[in-house]
Amino acid sequence: MRTIVTSMENAPQRRDSPTSHLRASDQNRDQVAALLGEALSTGQLSHEEYSERLDSLYQAKTVGELEVLTHDLQVEQHRPAVSPASHAAGASAISYAPSESTEPDNVVAIFGGAERKGRWRVRRQTKALAVFGGIKFDLSEAVFEAKEVEITVNAIFGGAEIILPEGVEVRCQGVGVFGGYDVHNSPDTDPSAPVIVIKGMALFGGVSGRFRHRRDR
Repeated sequence: MRTIVTSMENAPQRRDSPTSHLRASDQNRDQVAALLGEALSTGQLSHEEYSERLDSLYQAKTVGELEVLTHDLQVEQHRPAVSPASHAAGASAISYAPSESTEPDNVVAIFGGAERKGRWRVRRQTKALAVFGGIKFDLSEAVFEAKEVEITVNAIFGGAEIILPEGVEVRCQGVGVFGGYDVHNSPDTDPSAPVIVIKGMALFGGVSGRFRHRRDR
């Protein structure tokens, strides 16, 4: 009978750091997500590998579990990417908080206004209605529940403004009837950033989208 010996020499080895046992924060996850995006853009990770690691990223509970996700990548590991005390001031990393919920976020502004800004959760689907009113969505600091989200805006004698974070891919599928959609894609799309699909109808109204740059914050 032949004995099969499995070698562990090529298996990923976890190297515990002094902070490996600490609980991971949202900031830690954002920084690792940025490193994974960098690895994807340089060809170190395939789209499938990137997706798998991103799924593991948001299931990780400790800093040590996050460190495993980037230990074999040629990225700037010398910076404290997963140090609990680190602060990515001005970083453009997008925050994700995956959710299995399919319940849409409904926003209505009739003869009035509605606004979403700050660190709010962008669901997979957002449905907005502006009738003789205005709606403003500021996504620059938002947390996305999915890699691709859909925002449907119906503006009837009203309008909506969407402020987008740098690097996202925008797909505008809105229809204008005596109105229009002024939404354009980012000149520098980041593969790790979400895809934002904008739909709906502008009837005697308008929907605009603009990118908020770091200097605007």
